[in-house]
Amino acid sequence: MTDIITEQATAAASGATATEQFRNKQRTETADADTKRVDTLVSELLAAARYIIRRHKVTYAEYDALKSWLIQVGEDGEWPLFLDVWLENAVEEVASENRDGSKGTIEGPYYVPDAPILPAEATLPMRDSEEGTPLLLQGQVKGVDGTPLPGATVDIWHADNDGYYSQFAPGLPDWNLRGTVIADDQGHFKIHTIEPAPYQIPTDGSCGRLIAAAGWHAWRPAHLHLKVSAPGHQLITTQLYFQGGSYVKDDIASAVKPELILAPTPVAADTDTDTDTGTGTDAGTGNEVTYDFILDKA
Repeated sequence: MTDIITEQATAAASGATATEQFRNKQRTETADADTKRVDTLVSELLAAARYIIRRHKVTYAEYDALKSWLIQVGEDGEWPLFLDVWLENAVEEVASENRDGSKGTIEGPYYVPDAPILPAEATLPMRDSEEGTPLLLQGQVKGVDGTPLPGATVDIWHADNDGYYSQFAPGLPDWNLRGTVIADDQGHFKIHTIEPAPYQIPTDGSCGRLIAAAGWHAWRPAHLHLKVSAPGHQLITTQLYFQGGSYVKDDIASAVKPELILAPTPVAADTDTDTDTGTGTDAGTGNEVTYDFILDKA
């Protein structure tokens, strides 16, 4: 399975999908275009770029190489990847600096809205032969004051055991390892899935050429993506990582925060499988972890 996907999962194909998803998002969202704000931000960005050029005495050959690379980023459809990997972490920090609730982090380029609606205890859609260590993620969604938030929405998506996302790599069902879980009347949820693998961001396109030229690695640590929301509260976008996992300390996207690192333990031997719904982790197999989400008032 890995070899088949690897042959076809190109940076151009992934970039094109990410670009289209972003364009669909932009059709439903509008940004404020205050001219003074645009003037300030663009002027300071250009001033910073000119400072770098003068400080490092950039040559025309280097300047032309930059122009060529920027053109290729667009042709590869990799602007969403570039921006989400290297800039979004700073935007997220600014957006959430006044929150008292759970920590957020970047969304990344692989979110797809309208994942299947699932009950408070559910197994994410997956193939019958899905590889990977079973994982039970359970917890409660609460307000900052500790009040349970009934019917909270836990939108979750993540890569498979080979590091690939459905809808961004061939051979995967559209909603593989994606779901929108609706918490119960006390804000509790139980999500049965598999532990994802670390993965390289696409390296056969423009971003890969930048990484190679700079001598960086291209890896992201294994993680779960989540968007958690409830009426009257601020939506939080976050990722959860795994203690001791590869690249947790040197994530290419600089998105890891200490508060977002999970420490799963083996599933208790008396954990039951819900035979009526098909949900549940087989007794004594896989890992489980409890993580609560605390939402700020809107």
